[in-house]
Amino acid sequence: MKFWSSFPGIALCVLAIAVSACGGEQKTPATGKQSTVASKETPKPDALKDKPKVTFVELGSVNCIPCKAMKKIMDSLEVKYPKDLRIVFYDVWTEQGRTYAQSYGVRGIPTQVFLDENGKEFFRHEGYFPEEELEQVLKGKQVKE
Repeated sequence: MKFWSSFPGIALCVLAIAVSACGGEQKTPATGKQSTVASKETPKPDALKDKPKVTFVELGSVNCIPCKAMKKIMDSLEVKYPKDLRIVFYDVWTEQGRTYAQSYGVRGIPTQVFLDENGKEFFRHEGYFPEEELEQVLKGKQVKE
């Protein structure tokens, strides 16, 4: 019985440790190189010259370990699908990025939101998303290399 009475406290500690593993102060190195993956604007497919079939919105942080792993996947996808896929990254641990976390209803990071060519969400995933599984979502929308 003692275990169950202390369970809420244990669960709270485990949750705090899990959150702090991806937590921390925002520290971005100044490289001088602007990434095409990072964007500070809300994706507006109608305003795009070459309308992509899918806009992949990654909501995470540059300091989160699973988010760093997703960065490698985003870079790979950007090279594989330059015409049919647009990738947008929002660092939700910044003041500016926090608004996107709220507008997309992010509950945990990383979160991937997939928008069709009309800007309508058709798929969402939370957590690390292996490249092979992510590509299956893209193939479902006829995204081609």
